[in-house]
Amino acid sequence: MTTAASVSHESYDPREFKALTFHDITPRFRDGSDTPRAYLERCLETIASREPEIQAFVALNEAGAREAADASTARWQAGQPLSAIDGLPIGIKDLLETKDMPTQMGCEAYSDHFPKRDNAAVWALRQAGAVIVGKTVTAELGGSHPGPTRNPFDLARTPGGSSSGSAAAVAAHMLPAAIGTQVGGSIIRPAGFCGNIALKPSQGGINRGERQATSMSTHGVHAGCMEDMWQVAIEIAQRAGGDRGYPGLMGPPTPPAAMKPERLIILETEGWAGLDAASKSGFETLLEAIQRAGITLLRRHEHAGVEALEQAIGNAGAVCSAITGWENRWAQRNLVDEHPDGVSERAKANLAKAEAMSPEDYRAALLARETAQLCHAKLASLADAIITLSCPGPAPLWPGDMPGQPLLPRPTGDAIFNYPSSMLFAPCVTMPLMSVGGMPVGVQVMGQPGHDARVTALASWLLGAITPVVVR
Repeated sequence: MTTAASVSHESYDPREFKALTFHDITPRFRDGSDTPRAYLERCLETIASREPEIQAFVALNEAGAREAADASTARWQAGQPLSAIDGLPIGIKDLLETKDMPTQMGCEAYSDHFPKRDNAAVWALRQAGAVIVGKTVTAELGGSHPGPTRNPFDLARTPGGSSSGSAAAVAAHMLPAAIGTQVGGSIIRPAGFCGNIALKPSQGGINRGERQATSMSTHGVHAGCMEDMWQVAIEIAQRAGGDRGYPGLMGPPTPPAAMKPERLIILETEGWAGLDAASKSGFETLLEAIQRAGITLLRRHEHAGVEALEQAIGNAGAVCSAITGWENRWAQRNLVDEHPDGVSERAKANLAKAEAMSPEDYRAALLARETAQLCHAKLASLADAIITLSCPGPAPLWPGDMPGQPLLPRPTGDAIFNYPSSMLFAPCVTMPLMSVGGMPVGVQVMGQPGHDARVTALASWLLGAITPVVVR
């Protein structure tokens, strides 16, 4: 791993940073002053320039992307686009199957694995005319063992995980959107570390296709703007629906109009006690600005129901890790037995923890999750949504594991602020409303299950009305 002293640090200011967007270019596709093919070529130029240092992709299909972009160009010129995202270049996290690229899951055991079929969400994106550009790097098996991807704003830092490549590709202007997945914090945390906008939908909101192993996994969207985020998500849901047994993501066919919240609950989570002073100060400054805008904020000591929820999620990390570990143990044990040298020691250590569990341990974790969900549901009439941080401060430095030394914990950062939304099956949207020490720190809004459109509307208002906070 390259040392911190030898890499660049591009200071990030959310008040000035302009993300790559797509929705605002489509009028030019209609009048012929721009084309999806030309837009794609600009993305490919950025990828060629930045990919050597960012390493966001594990595979690219430039020929296939150009063919799809040419077909999209013809549709726009004929006035017959398939959808509002026809021609949008997008990356797919390398946990999801794609018929035209391998699916290697960041794991040596899956090297050259090429099932040659599309995940449900990928199929839906193609049906909507989106241009599948490449497979983005994932931490191994969607877990904690990192891939090579670096944070675009400081190459010595992690971009987060496990949706590392998706987060970095959007932050580095390589793509306007990318698909990620989350079980604990794998969409919202890397988006927070990289300054992206992202949606982690309600549980079951987007059809996971073959990715059904765990009860808390969701597909979601990283994007440079709220409009592209929502449009990608809803176009998938309109075609592929949600997971089995779930109604799927619901809402308007175009981005929901911004809506000012009247009351927000501040959720500290178990991450509050360990939060660094600069990030805590910046978040408090942001909350003061929200209050000045006429929004009532409610903290844990001000309402028994909020305190009950805080206590119910007080060990969310342990609960989520136990549930996911138990549910993954069978597949991962088979994988390790078949490919003992093809799985990292970090993944094997996590498997050992899961195999030490009993059925009673799993049942206890499920009961804790259900209790937290009931506490959350009781707050539905108390406030419009919950607000909290998306990540525990700026992305940490990642020097790599040292030979002969114990494995470093949490190399892609701590999901401590993300476990609650996963545990609660709740939709959340992260916004780039803070920077600390020149690095992004995201802020998220979380709602009741099924309220994805409402959460998006509230986040849109906050993003448009509240000036981001910069802590030097």
